[in-house]
Amino acid sequence: MLEPQDLRLRQRDYLLRLMRAMAAQLDAEPLLNLVIAQAVELLAGNYGLIALYNPNQRLEIRAAYGLTPSLWSAFDEILHVLQSEGPQSSHMSAELSKLANALNVPLRQVVALPMVTGDQQLGMMLVLRAALNVGFTADDRQLLSAFVDFAAIAVNNSQLYAEAIAERGRLDAIIESSADGMMMLDTRWRITRFNAAMERLTGWSREEALGRPCAEVLAIHNQQGVNICLTACPLQLFPDNDHPSVEGWVTHRDGHEIYVGSSYSVVREPTGRFGGAIANIRDITKQKRDEQQQSTFISVMSHELKTPVAIIKGYASTLSRTDVKLNKATKAEMLTGIEEEADRLARLIGDLLEVSRMQAGGLRLHPAPFDLSDLAADVVAAFAATVDQRFEFQLRFEPKLPHVYADQERIRMVLSNLISNAIKYSPEGGVIRLGGWPENGHVLSYVTDEGIGIAQEELPKLFAPFYRVDNRLARETQGAGLGLYLTKSIIEAHGGRMWADSTLGKGSRFYWTLPIAPPSLPDVEPSVILANGE
Repeated sequence: MLEPQDLRLRQRDYLLRLMRAMAAQLDAEPLLNLVIAQAVELLAGNYGLIALYNPNQRLEIRAAYGLTPSLWSAFDEILHVLQSEGPQSSHMSAELSKLANALNVPLRQVVALPMVTGDQQLGMMLVLRAALNVGFTADDRQLLSAFVDFAAIAVNNSQLYAEAIAERGRLDAIIESSADGMMMLDTRWRITRFNAAMERLTGWSREEALGRPCAEVLAIHNQQGVNICLTACPLQLFPDNDHPSVEGWVTHRDGHEIYVGSSYSVVREPTGRFGGAIANIRDITKQKRDEQQQSTFISVMSHELKTPVAIIKGYASTLSRTDVKLNKATKAEMLTGIEEEADRLARLIGDLLEVSRMQAGGLRLHPAPFDLSDLAADVVAAFAATVDQRFEFQLRFEPKLPHVYADQERIRMVLSNLISNAIKYSPEGGVIRLGGWPENGHVLSYVTDEGIGIAQEELPKLFAPFYRVDNRLARETQGAGLGLYLTKSIIEAHGGRMWADSTLGKGSRFYWTLPIAPPSLPDVEPSVILANGE
């Protein structure tokens, strides 16, 4: 039999090994099971349990030894007494007897010790013995107290670890579901985190991006193609700024470019040194395009408005001079020029108003059934009277074409714009054809010419506002680049579609669809049918 001193040494050695095992365990459930099992074994008990405070500040059993979960509810009353009156309550003996009867086991002794760390009470640990005439010695209590103190620290650490894991999971979910690209950089500007939005923005997979320098993966460059991340990284240019930012172009791995705004949040070490950064990257291509479009608008409109105003002013000034003698033909020519330039100004202002209404969602339509082929014949007749013999117009609409349901004046504008463009971009003349046929509840129509044509790479941008095809003839002709934008917008406002096809040097083809007018009911005089059939 071991001497008391040897027993205490053995218990302390056992406790030390047990503490090491607990320190290595951070998962809450295995740790709690380990603690209560070792506590019962250490004190030669029969049963044990650990109850921790839940968010409602009520003791809740989280682990037990020798007790199946179906028996845990039997401890509700004794836990209530412990929580409300403490371990020294005079009711403990009575509650222990009730518990023994309920479980049908002999329970002679129980020790309940609070699990406390700092000023925070985590819960209670209970160890129960069934043997008779076995008491808890002072050494038992001292050993159990030391054990419980360490167990409380271990449990608290496991709870903090669980909270940290949960918080990290929430942070991961936020980062991963963010619509903006997010990545984390270490002290050498290498990527340590890379979310799904970054994969979409750059075309780099997460596996490829992690560990690579930011300048290689993101590679923000300016309009001249210079990699800003290499030559003017804001994290290096402004080391004292904790929230630097930069804008520029990023080339996706499939070759297309986007314009991004990248803002950084610098992480500082306790010494103040750079400890990494979190980068937030947002696709602002649309805003950039809008800015460029606005700049183009101001430039184009300044030129387009200044030209007719200058011509009108020049003619008017000449006509008003008394020291210049002008014959009737010259005066008539100048007056005609003033009238033409005034008409040009009026058309330009009208187009701007239409664009403004469309962008504000205020384009009003007054649809009604009408014959598109008749309208096309009227518009062609007006143009045929003003152009020279180089042009020939052909109408190729299907016979008995169904009426379309549309705003006739708006569609007249569509036809006028398309025919005007066909004439403008056919300097050698040629045949201009208009036609159409019914298809899937719509009338599909077209205008074709035999002009200079449009390059394939220009077609996707053809209907953008203020866009003009980059060729010599376009630069030499008047126009603000609004005609095709207005034309397509009008067609789409009717629920139709518009697109173009072209071959350089051979001409262009513009197609569009309009809904077929619903059949109308015949006018019938109302009649009354009486119940007797009269």
